Amino acid sequence: MEKTSKWKWGKYRWWVFGLFFLTWVSITYIAVPIQPHIQVAPERILLEPLFTLPVLGDFYLVNTLPALLLVDIIIILMALAVNKALQGGNLVPKGITAIIEMLVEVLYNMTETSAGKYTKKVFPWFATIFILVIVANFTKIIPGMETIGVLHHSDHGYETQLLGGNWYTILPVEAHEGDGYIVTPFFRGVSTDLNFTLALALIAVIMTQIVGVQTQGAGYFSKFLNVKTIFKKPALGFIDFLVGFLELISEVAKILSFTFRLFGVMFSGTVLVALMGSMLPIFAPAGIFLFELFMGAIQAFVFGMLTMVFMVQATQGHGEHAEH
Repeated sequence: MEKTSKWKWGKYRWWVFGLFFLTWVSITYIAVPIQPHIQVAPERILLEPLFTLPVLGDFYLVNTLPALLLVDIIIILMALAVNKALQGGNLVPKGITAIIEMLVEVLYNMTETSAGKYTKKVFPWFATIFILVIVANFTKIIPGMETIGVLHHSDHGYETQLLGGNWYTILPVEAHEGDGYIVTPFFRGVSTDLNFTLALALIAVIMTQIVGVQTQGAGYFSKFLNVKTIFKKPALGFIDFLVGFLELISEVAKILSFTFRLFGVMFSGTVLVALMGSMLPIFAPAGIFLFELFMGAIQAFVFGMLTMVFMVQATQGHGEHAEH
């Protein structure tokens, strides 16, 4: 009779209790959590502007720019790894190559199911946005992200303690007379920056219009300005005109929806992790991190999926869509 192995709780429980005890000691005596500094806008790493533009004004180095650069580097390294594996002539993917191949195949099949003959036109935008957003969201779990940075003076800051060299740590003691410090992290989740989410939203919506024009020609704009029947049947024509105007409003609303959905979910996750880490530092932040990873993946899928759906709709006329 075949024997099945069973997980024995008694064999590992002392390791669990030991880690629990070490965590309690560290947050009680070694690294006591403090109330984090939370602000909606990305923090400035350097207080002086890098340069000044004539119309736009000062350009500062904020901590979402290094995070975006890190995301780009990760994606480029992934692409280089896949390219190197394919050049080796090995038809059986392994490691990161297998994961990326599986992901791309799933995304392509989803696009092909919805877009049909326009798959090659829609798929690059869907896949690019999804991969960019999911990598940007998952970088938030890298150790040191949003916790290691530059100390800046603050009227409501904390006292500091020298660790060695030019490294300091923040103490859970509020400083007096405006001589306190707060930490401005080197890296902050790029999806918590409205500039990033707005840029993605503009790209998605603008490219949707371009795809619509490429597939339907100038007739694509008739859904926004429908005056074909306004003289023949004034009543129905006026309704068609209003429907087109509502379509135009909905296109603008897509930009706002894309922008604030991704920003709101990811920023709320950052705030939740920070607050739970300062109030209930034992095990609670780990659960919140897992939940934030889940929400990060869902938001990346939703953002990319909606882009794909809107592009597919743009390739179809009203009659064709109704027939389908």
